[in-house]
Amino acid sequence: MTAEIICVGTELLLGNIINTNGAYLANQCAKYGIACYYQDVVGDNEERLLGLLKTATQRADVILLSGGLGPTEDDMTKESVAKFLGKELVLDQESLERIEEYFKTRKLVMTENNKKQALIPEGAVALPNDNGTAPGIYLETEGATYVLLPGPPQELIPMVESQVMPRLLAKSDQAICSQTVKICGIGESKAETMIKDLIDAQTNPTIATYAKVGEVHIRVTAKAEDEKEALKLIKPVIKELKNRFGNAIYTTDESITLEKAVADLLLANHLTISCAESCTGGKLSARLIGVPGISEAYKVGYVTYSNKSKRKLLDVKKSILQKYGAVSENVAKEMVKGLMRETETDVTLATTGIAGPDGGTPEKPVGLVYIACNVKGKIVVKECHFKGDREKIRDNAVAAALELARLCLLEYFSEVTFGKEKK
Repeated sequence: MTAEIICVGTELLLGNIINTNGAYLANQCAKYGIACYYQDVVGDNEERLLGLLKTATQRADVILLSGGLGPTEDDMTKESVAKFLGKELVLDQESLERIEEYFKTRKLVMTENNKKQALIPEGAVALPNDNGTAPGIYLETEGATYVLLPGPPQELIPMVESQVMPRLLAKSDQAICSQTVKICGIGESKAETMIKDLIDAQTNPTIATYAKVGEVHIRVTAKAEDEKEALKLIKPVIKELKNRFGNAIYTTDESITLEKAVADLLLANHLTISCAESCTGGKLSARLIGVPGISEAYKVGYVTYSNKSKRKLLDVKKSILQKYGAVSENVAKEMVKGLMRETETDVTLATTGIAGPDGGTPEKPVGLVYIACNVKGKIVVKECHFKGDREKIRDNAVAAALELARLCLLEYFSEVTFGKEKK
């Protein structure tokens, strides 16, 4: 099965909005073994969209379109698809009722043009939108299958995962299964080198690496007559990846993020955590707090950006700040020590660094970050050197801090377990 992605919107062409939908849809196709050879972006122009539809239909089995399903005149995706296929637009009563209910529950006045969103091409199936007003549209024809999706990612993503992919996979005469191995602490080039022989020899399953901020994901995809056989093909590859990467693997579950992996370790062992951040400015706490249920473990977060705040809130001595500077191993160590004393937390994390673009020196360049982790009084400090702009450095520092916390927790648990076994 082959797919082509068409993202509609003049704002995409002008660069006003980053086309995250294209990346997401391509990722979903790769995940489920659907070949995708072309991606297109077109403005809100019927003539150009009609031309793209003609080309895409000649070279793909499935046409995935995002955007242009709204109530305004420049929303013309489904109108163009209907025109291309020679089909009339008909009212889908259930979609209209859902749209009316959407406005009613929010105590908003529904303008007449919103009814336009309930029109779908004849013969199509409306895909309910639980996160917005415009329904998606699924239409199978002799030439191809057309899937029309709303533009907002918070509407598109759940619709794809719950409604679109199950329909597309049901059309395949083979079962396609994937499993992702998530790695941190190892760069993409090194990770690829470590499995180059597996990649060179791949047939079925296939192996692909994807670089993320501070992480590398390795996706293993297999095709077979049924799901059981596909998973059977994947299993030995996953086992070999575990042998090669060891503790650098934090999960083989697609739904688990790095921060959730850390949170799960804390929650399962009834430990609390607090954060003191300088260069990351609250981003570390934000990622942890984004994990459901973290309230049982997360206690306090300080953004101690100035030297004064480090002294006042974390009791970092003025003499240490003057001797070593705020961006130093010594200060990072004092930050987690002081945070543990002040908050009576089991685990404390701290970041201090130079995110740039200014402030660097030959001795302490932009991108230098010290990360400290204190688990029950055992402190580990890591010196990192990141490249990129300010936000990239900060995001990499957050990922490195989460990874350091994970490794320190694993080491602590192994020591505790070993100690119990010795007794």
